[in-house]
Amino acid sequence: MINHYRPTWAEINLNHLWHNYSEAKKEAPNKEVIPVIKANAYGHGAIPIFKFLYQRGVRFFAVSLLEEALELRKVLNDASILMMGPLLIEDLQIASDNRIEFTIYDIPIYEAVMKSNLKLTCHLKIDSGMSRYGLIEPKMIIDVVSNLQSKKNIDLKGIYTHFATANENEEFYFNQVIRMKNILDQIKVKPRMIHMSNSSSTFKYEKKYDFTTHVRLGISLYGLSLDDPKPNIIPVMSLKSKVVQIKELHNGDSLGYGATYKAKGHEFIAILPIGYADGLIRKNKNGCVEINSKKYKIVGIICMDACFIKVDETVHVGDVATIFGGIITVDDIAKRLNTINYEVVTSVSNRVPRIMVEGAKI
Repeated sequence: MINHYRPTWAEINLNHLWHNYSEAKKEAPNKEVIPVIKANAYGHGAIPIFKFLYQRGVRFFAVSLLEEALELRKVLNDASILMMGPLLIEDLQIASDNRIEFTIYDIPIYEAVMKSNLKLTCHLKIDSGMSRYGLIEPKMIIDVVSNLQSKKNIDLKGIYTHFATANENEEFYFNQVIRMKNILDQIKVKPRMIHMSNSSSTFKYEKKYDFTTHVRLGISLYGLSLDDPKPNIIPVMSLKSKVVQIKELHNGDSLGYGATYKAKGHEFIAILPIGYADGLIRKNKNGCVEINSKKYKIVGIICMDACFIKVDETVHVGDVATIFGGIITVDDIAKRLNTINYEVVTSVSNRVPRIMVEGAKI
């Protein structure tokens, strides 16, 4: 643990990450897997994961924001980086200068690209039913493809869509697939990249499709899924802290902000230097952490920088507490908070150091 001083960290297992990537490759034979490393690699640390995958031979990556793309471009000059979120017209020059591949998602950005003399590489987004970004009308899409391909300064490298219900509601999912396939069938010269599967679609359906060239691996790259049963993937992040103090309370003693917790007899309270500013939000009150392979309850109100754990006499200062990533999983936290695993890991704030671990056996 170098260059940080508070004993709180997120441990990122790169062996698990590569295992998950390799499992996705098995589900997409003869196709390329695009790692999605937006939102700081779903909270796992975009730059170290970018470097790790690049060292393993991966050359194409996807993010959401121009800021994210530029951050990666500063690290590696020859990787392909696709920006999937909206690019403002006034930022076309920045995308061109930094060789960022961007998404044409509506008519104004398309018209700006057509008027531009900049050297641009883009992907066209089709809205096949999610009603977020993308063009909808088939004839318009076909015309847009043809017009973009007619401009020498424009490389229409890819065309793609995104699924709303790949992990549920198969009828809606397959309707999106059919819309996408019908449009592709009408395009005379198809872009060299065609991608539509997200994590769930990659593992459940991608082997059925012979008309795509790539898949996008997002949440399942990090060992998480909304599918049941879950594919053969392994969680990558463990969130940990260390006990920095043990307090002894006696019957009636109060604890923390608001004095909402009162001891019912002689109790041991472990203090962990992790709180809601780190991603352990206040709604985790009454949850548990793992110390020495045993669950202990969070008590009192979680502070910005600390929390209280009711323990026993076997717990000592310096013991490691695992918030998730051991017997308590990310999915356990998500269920407790009535949310999804995506939100749990992306909520781990940037002030928590990410410690990359490589070499342990899976």
